[in-house]
Amino acid sequence: MFSVALDAMGGDYGPIETIEAALKIINDHGYVVYLVGEESKINNILSGKSYDKSLLYVVNADSVIQDNDNPLKALREKPNASIVQCMNLAKSGTVDAVVSMGSTGASMASASLILGLLEGIERPAIGGPMLGSLSDVVFLDVGSNLDCRPSQLLGFGAIGTVFSANIQGKDNPRVGLLNVGTESNKGNKQIKDAYELFDKSSLNFIGNIESVDLFTDKVDVAICDGFIGNILLKYTEGIGYAIINKIGSMVADFLPPELVQKLYNEIADKMNVAEIGGGGPLFGVNGIVIVGHGRSKADSIANGILLAKRAYDVELTNLIRKAIDTV
Repeated sequence: MFSVALDAMGGDYGPIETIEAALKIINDHGYVVYLVGEESKINNILSGKSYDKSLLYVVNADSVIQDNDNPLKALREKPNASIVQCMNLAKSGTVDAVVSMGSTGASMASASLILGLLEGIERPAIGGPMLGSLSDVVFLDVGSNLDCRPSQLLGFGAIGTVFSANIQGKDNPRVGLLNVGTESNKGNKQIKDAYELFDKSSLNFIGNIESVDLFTDKVDVAICDGFIGNILLKYTEGIGYAIINKIGSMVADFLPPELVQKLYNEIADKMNVAEIGGGGPLFGVNGIVIVGHGRSKADSIANGILLAKRAYDVELTNLIRKAIDTV
């Protein structure tokens, strides 16, 4: 039976929303959930709730690593933090996956140190479907590696291909290298050198792509370093909400306020990939780790657990290991 360690204290709404997500997963799917966090607070919230108690375990953690903490320093100073306890449960084989809406840096650092990295991986990467793309483009890295060697970008291409093929069901995913133009001689030295590696690889490399191609059906996997990726990700999120607000103001004079709000909510929900998908995998670590948005609520957190289950079912970690060896 699938089991997951859920960082109960992680995110802006933990532990209330994380506990709600855990109960949803238990009641709807029958998976085992280890809630890791402040035991007394968790038990307080659980009091009076209806669920199968054989499927829920509470693991006490006396501290939390916050977003403004230095991840490596915090790991030394808070060895019993909730995210550390989660990774230890995965390391021991007690659980099959870890899901956290807490500090991304803490998740990366603890997973790298406790679970370890796959051979051939220098640093883990975070990625997932691109907001607003027509073909659910897998986009990485989105911020975990600000400077990347060409060989790292090639590794991201292999990882993204595995995710696109096995989680999204794409046939022979098309891989593109994000650049300032589509010509092979465009870009800085990093991109030009990466282009040569991609071109010689076994990946279905279609060449350079421009940012506009992320919103078409031209490519399935888009690769860039985390510096560019994070800027583009946040810009896209911002422009998405700007468009929603603009539409709302345009129709406000013609529709009742409650209908405008309903329209706004429906469009926002469809554009919120983080909410729909529940987060993105931490690629390259020796285990299944899903990192979600800090603003996630119960449904999104539950979706993150379901994503972890899909990754577990297809043995995503082993598939990535093989892909890195053969790219």
